[in-house]
Amino acid sequence: MDLFSALITIVVLIYSAILHEIAHGFVAERLGDPTARLMGRLTLDPRPHIDPIMSILLPLVLIISGSPVVFGAAKPVPVDPFNLREGRKDVAIVSLAGPATNFLLAIVAAIIIKILIFATPFFGSGLALGTAVIAAVNFLYIVVYINLILGIFNLIPIPPLDGSKVFSLVLPERDAAAYLSIGPLGIFIIFFLLLFPIGGFSLGSFIGNLLNFSLKLLGL
Repeated sequence: MDLFSALITIVVLIYSAILHEIAHGFVAERLGDPTARLMGRLTLDPRPHIDPIMSILLPLVLIISGSPVVFGAAKPVPVDPFNLREGRKDVAIVSLAGPATNFLLAIVAAIIIKILIFATPFFGSGLALGTAVIAAVNFLYIVVYINLILGIFNLIPIPPLDGSKVFSLVLPERDAAAYLSIGPLGIFIIFFLLLFPIGGFSLGSFIGNLLNFSLKLLGL
């Protein structure tokens, strides 16, 4: 990946992660918790959202290393579960809002790609037009790719990822609390599974397979 493509990928990733977090905060407010808005986190201004390590350094290292999976994150939006009207259920809904936003962005970008490819011949031919369409399609493909990865990755049921909040709903409250308490160690568990396959299971390959399946569903 050249430097320009790497920069575009990081910018797309940052704003996709920001929209992911804004979705958490927006839905939380709808369900009774205004914490994110009161702390100035329902904004597209990247400054309150960017985490230097997770938003910039991690994806940059993954890109430079040639990793087949590139991901990152913005600072988590603060949510006070005690303000939510239906406790654990609302926590799960708030958690799902982030990945759902990423999947929606991927679907919209894929639709626009299809429209561009279909409509371009009707506008005639020309080097400038062809170059512009190729550039737009390449950019939109990055949007699809990044948002699918963010959506899939965040649904993994390992705390503190969003999928863990959803999975905890099927557990008794006491067991759910114990399960979610491993959140501070979760990122280390995730990286371990990405780097070291266990019993033939590779988290990276699993994510890659889901990504390829999702791209096929979108016709890309």
